[in-house]
Amino acid sequence: MTDQDSSSARIDAKLASLGDWRGEALVRMRGLIHEADPEVIETVKWVKPTNPSGVPVWEHAGIVCTGEVYKAYVKLTFAHGAALQDPAGLFNAGFGGGTRRAIDIREGEAVDAAAFKALFQEAVAFNLGKKKPAGKSARG
Repeated sequence: MTDQDSSSARIDAKLASLGDWRGEALVRMRGLIHEADPEVIETVKWVKPTNPSGVPVWEHAGIVCTGEVYKAYVKLTFAHGAALQDPAGLFNAGFGGGTRRAIDIREGEAVDAAAFKALFQEAVAFNLGKKKPAGKSARG
């Protein structure tokens, strides 16, 4: 089993364990993420005693977004959301900082699939366009 398979299996288990609208919402968004970018890598980060199943993370040339589950909502946080255009106005949270932006989804709410996929693709393009830190020269 690859790391990708292992992470995907851990995310599958987390979503199945929710057993309510939050799991259904995150399953739907996860599907849209894979439709938007078939090359996306799923990982699980920030595993700790208070969150033993960790946080699902979708990466392509860096973190694109995370999927957090709270009592009243599901939060998709885009690592560089402040740098993205959001013509559909999907971002509704995370405006307090200068880097991240988030989409909070509450029970009964729907996210426009086409707009979300476009936003995700823009986030991937942003990651691919980021300058890499300069490495040390061979002479150095």
